[in-house]
Amino acid sequence: MDPITAVAVAGVALIAKGTLEATGQEAGRAGWGGGARFIERLRARFRGDAEAEEALEQVRQRPEDTVAQDALTRLLLAHMLRDRDFESEVRRAVDAVAARGGRGQVNAAVIKNSQVFNEKVEIKGDWNIS
Repeated sequence: MDPITAVAVAGVALIAKGTLEATGQEAGRAGWGGGARFIERLRARFRGDAEAEEALEQVRQRPEDTVAQDALTRLLLAHMLRDRDFESEVRRAVDAVAARGGRGQVNAAVIKNSQVFNEKVEIKGDWNIS
């Protein structure tokens, strides 16, 4: 997965997690209070793009729906690719979670089969792929 796609996937996972936290389904495990702010920022960004607005609402209504998450990821990625400043903004929001110890807060239980890379991966020694 390329880095910009990973950021989009992580951003959608943060939206889903923020929605779950707001509804109390993850009470006691809240690790990111910026979920609502991030959602409002995306609402403002998506204003006028009916498909993106609907995708965001679908994830808010059903945060564990992987089909809705995939649709929102695709649209978020498209907006990020069109506007590098917006991409940087989303990247900063995702990085802020990691900087506050958010590692593990965006987890497989929330994002299901998506892969998210929040940290640098280092490989030392011999490494063979067959």
